[in-house]
Amino acid sequence: MANENAGNSGKNLKKSEKNDEDYSSEHIKVFENLEAVRKRPSMYIGSTSSRGLHHLVYEIVDNSIDEAMADFCDKIDVIVHKDNSVTVKDNGRGIPVDIHSQYNISGVEVVLTKLHAGGKFDKKSYKVSGGLHGVGASVVNALSEFLEVRVKRKGQVWYQKYEKGKPLGKLEITGSTENTGTEIHFKPDSEIFSTTSFDITILQSRLRELAFLNSIKITLKDERTKKPMETEFYYENGVIDFVKYLNKNKTPIHDIIYLKKEKKGVQLEVAMQYTDSYSESTFSFVNNINTHEGGTHLTGFKTALTRTLNNYMESNKIADKEKFISEDVREGLSCIIALKIPEPQFEGQTKTKLGNREIKGVVDSLVSNGLNVFLDEHPKTAKIIINKSLNALKTREAARKAKEITRRKNVLEFSTLPGKLADCSNKDPAKCEIFIVEGDSAGGSAKQARKKDFQAILPLRGKILNVEKSRLNKILSNKEIGNMITALGTGIGDDFDPNKLRYSTIIIMTDSDVDGSHIDTLLLTFFFRYMTPLIETGHVFLAQPPLYLVKKGKEKFYVRGDKEKDEMIKDMGAKNISVQRFKGLGEMNPSQLWETTMDPEKRVLKRITIDDALAADEIFSILMGKEVEPRRNFIEEHAEKVINLDV
Repeated sequence: MANENAGNSGKNLKKSEKNDEDYSSEHIKVFENLEAVRKRPSMYIGSTSSRGLHHLVYEIVDNSIDEAMADFCDKIDVIVHKDNSVTVKDNGRGIPVDIHSQYNISGVEVVLTKLHAGGKFDKKSYKVSGGLHGVGASVVNALSEFLEVRVKRKGQVWYQKYEKGKPLGKLEITGSTENTGTEIHFKPDSEIFSTTSFDITILQSRLRELAFLNSIKITLKDERTKKPMETEFYYENGVIDFVKYLNKNKTPIHDIIYLKKEKKGVQLEVAMQYTDSYSESTFSFVNNINTHEGGTHLTGFKTALTRTLNNYMESNKIADKEKFISEDVREGLSCIIALKIPEPQFEGQTKTKLGNREIKGVVDSLVSNGLNVFLDEHPKTAKIIINKSLNALKTREAARKAKEITRRKNVLEFSTLPGKLADCSNKDPAKCEIFIVEGDSAGGSAKQARKKDFQAILPLRGKILNVEKSRLNKILSNKEIGNMITALGTGIGDDFDPNKLRYSTIIIMTDSDVDGSHIDTLLLTFFFRYMTPLIETGHVFLAQPPLYLVKKGKEKFYVRGDKEKDEMIKDMGAKNISVQRFKGLGEMNPSQLWETTMDPEKRVLKRITIDDALAADEIFSILMGKEVEPRRNFIEEHAEKVINLDV
């Protein structure tokens, strides 16, 4: 069993002994029925792909987490069974089983069959909740081949089964118990989802996150492996352990700063620590929801951090003429901001941006007061942070001067695009795409293969700078990166504006070998660290060029890897077969490159997404950061998954 405990794993977790007698079906409010869910599932869970599939588990787990936030639950178990059905069980109060007066059915059935139904609309039942819309359990039920629910409550065990959202019978008593809690077992409907196979690493990431944020014990068991794998997540120190996890592949320069404050019903936890790296890893959460688009709470934190460090520097006469901006004080910062508020208002493209206006001032006040006290009591740590920020300030000034020089030279102006850029004739960004390729040879083939009206080609010379190890001034002075920024038109840093993007589709096209994969990683690190919104809004792709051409008679097949090639040869028979290996894109003639990789009607592109920003941050830190040991361990652990390896 893999164990991810932190702190004292033997500590007895004790849930609240609050009286739950006043929690009944009457606390469940209903606003809508389920008719539309199976017809338009994406409206409720985002998609019917792998992302939507995993969202089903999150919805059920979130209900258990809400019980934990109300101090009625301290343990959650998640099991992925061999048939890809899932069980989620907790030791909370259990869903109310009494008859709902309005619907004349049990509270359990109301929760599982009525959309927008739940106790979270009643402030008496849940003061703070992540799943505020009440769609979770009912939507999971509607989109499942079957769902079984067991409720332990008031000394008895209750059971009911559903198929595709419809009850097969009434809620019945099946036994007695001294415990309380809810257990839901469901199997996603293959008629709805494009895949029904769960990725255990995706589930691990979200459950680990919830364990950090709530200091609750969560176990995950996968019964699909030969030897069932079980992982336990429990972090006694909560967000403090979360920051330790963020920095496990980095070098911290001081001990973790922890603030826990409350004001006007808002509960705030902040754990922060600076490292010797140049990139920031700040993640904010509201009621356990990852607000990766930020919001008023994040704005309040940034404002407070900048002002507090400026005041400290001024009052201690450290640097008379210097003044930090937000960018300076966040270089190398790893931070978790966890907020719990009664009625969050989310906005933004994915509804993960906090919009409550009053929260900015509340967070600003709490962080300012808490950080002021900490800095006064820990002058050595304060000096380390101020010096780190001063170095960032000086680098920013150098970068500003570099940008001014490049502007004067028209390097970053659209009027003077890079000489090697073969631009497209269409000027409508929505209809244009750009291929970023490595080397003049590949660039030459791509320029001959492209459709000039909507496809642009930008060749880069060699491997670009590793931005994970470089400050912005050095990045800006790199010619290849400068050409790329100019071609895309968005600018970088404070000047970054995604609305100025000149091509709706950005395609990284490199060789299908180890060197190509390395260039992919360097380019994706740049986009992740400095142009994240372009990834979040679906503009960045990886091309999938072939590595081999397999011929038999007049038949020809392009394949990407050794395994696929060997399987194809086996299926075709070994006689009269010729195999051509492309050492690079430059070896492919233009017609081959168009046919396999560039033709929008035939090509396959891999869209780059940031479904899990925490995992992405960790991987980029491992692969491209300063620490050698984590990188070596990662490579050894994932060696068996390598598709192509040149030796």
